[in-house]
Amino acid sequence: MRYCINCCIHLLSNDLHRQCFRCRGPNHNNQKCPVCKGENQIPLYTDSKQMKLLAVLEVRTDHSESWNGFFCLRKGKLCSLIFGLIIMTLVMASYILTGAKHGLLLIPSPFHYGAFTSNPGLMDNESLSDMKDHYQPSKMNISYVKDYPSIKLIIDTITSKIEFITRQHPDLEELRKQEPHMFSVIPNKFLPNSKNPCWYEEYRGNTTTDPYATNSYALYSKRFRTIFDYLRKVFWNHLYHYKDKHYRLRCLPHFYIIGQPKCGTTDLYDRLRLHPDVRFSAIKEPHWWTRKRFGIIRLRDGFHDRYPVEDYLDLFDLAAHQIQGVLQSEAAKERGKMNNIIIGEASASTMWDNNAWIFFYDNSTEGEPPFLIQDFIHAFQPNAKLIIMLRDPVERLYSDYLYFASANKSAEDFHEKVAESLQLFENCMLDYSLRACVYNNTLNNAMPVRLQVGLYVVYLLDWLTVFDKDQILVLRLEDHASNVKYTMHMVFQFLDLGPLSEKQEALITKSPASNTRRPEDRSLGPMLPTTKAILRDFYRPFNTKLAQVLFDDAFLWKRT
Repeated sequence: MRYCINCCIHLLSNDLHRQCFRCRGPNHNNQKCPVCKGENQIPLYTDSKQMKLLAVLEVRTDHSESWNGFFCLRKGKLCSLIFGLIIMTLVMASYILTGAKHGLLLIPSPFHYGAFTSNPGLMDNESLSDMKDHYQPSKMNISYVKDYPSIKLIIDTITSKIEFITRQHPDLEELRKQEPHMFSVIPNKFLPNSKNPCWYEEYRGNTTTDPYATNSYALYSKRFRTIFDYLRKVFWNHLYHYKDKHYRLRCLPHFYIIGQPKCGTTDLYDRLRLHPDVRFSAIKEPHWWTRKRFGIIRLRDGFHDRYPVEDYLDLFDLAAHQIQGVLQSEAAKERGKMNNIIIGEASASTMWDNNAWIFFYDNSTEGEPPFLIQDFIHAFQPNAKLIIMLRDPVERLYSDYLYFASANKSAEDFHEKVAESLQLFENCMLDYSLRACVYNNTLNNAMPVRLQVGLYVVYLLDWLTVFDKDQILVLRLEDHASNVKYTMHMVFQFLDLGPLSEKQEALITKSPASNTRRPEDRSLGPMLPTTKAILRDFYRPFNTKLAQVLFDDAFLWKRT
């Protein structure tokens, strides 16, 4: 059997092959045509039949003249078609990503929204009609309630793995090995005539030396430079001269507002700093114990140089100057007057954020951090006082989401992020302990919402391994919002602050609330009732334990 080299079709023995445009016409020469002449043909046998390899090879190289269908299009048309397909793909991707908010997804989401029809009691006695007032599911969302059992199974798995195991507190020598420089700077005794922990430190610089030249807070943040410019101007006026040496007064905080974020710590800070005997760090939230001492400015930006403890102590210089003024006054010298000014620090990450431990400490404890923030604070300040402000963890999480989410915020998006975070937390709990998961840096960064911050009792129990219960004051935001005067009196009493005049008290208790929800976030409305019920289930065992530890059922948050 012969083949035409131009179009690779079968030729009979007497076929003149008029179908091929190259083999017909006045210019066709049978002697020159390889097919007609029978020359330059290499026989190839396939399945016991002979074919011409040269014909096959040449056909494959002649696309524009031989192929039919799609590949006969001109290059311009082909490029246009490919470009159109790319645009269509991008449009479809955008449609799929954004369609969930309008019930338009082509592929159903694994977690859906809607009210419970099977168990309305999950909403803390909220009736089904009340739930419908908050959220009316669309027709496409009616069947979404069927997915709740799968989410409930995740929560049940997490609950079955919960164990509140007391951690082993490291000894002082182990802490010294981890932070030798910190222990070389901070003494183990403070001035006896000051209520606030302070001490004198020799200053070896001269009048031309900038004492804040290397302070990392000043170097990395423009908004703090004004504060340090002022400190430079007054620095030399506050040095203490003794036996031809210069000394500066150094101080640590007397008390810490340690948490939690989105629980009213800013409002408490703003009111408390109006008290005449209270001073705060130059920056409201230095985050030194949890982040800056490890060189973390933002976790997503990686690590920078670690902020030494001296940079942290610089933040209390303004307050130290005032304390020094009291200590060096004539009345203090003559009658041994006690300094009653106290310093506070209000980093809301102090209670819970131990994410950096994995990068700096030996991981030999099955995923649990061998050292926590409170271990070091207690090593230097065993008498420190701690204030914790909490709120319903369900509402805290939604407030946290609204505050930190950058775009596409909605109740539906929040629901999806909660579902994803629960799955990630369950995966961790299947392999590790509760404490290991709560302090797991990888998990905490992977979860779209910060579920772990609302596990208050886990953190509180770890703080109680080093501090006595009477050193910790735990407040509820709900109580503070309803009766500011009462909660502020509790704080004043806890800190042993002196009495206030009616005018001073009115200034503190009647000022408007700070750091409330932004108007644009308020317009998004509440979370979906389904999401609220899911989170109620998740946080319930932790709230129950918290209420037991504090002997107060208000921390069950049953009526919020």
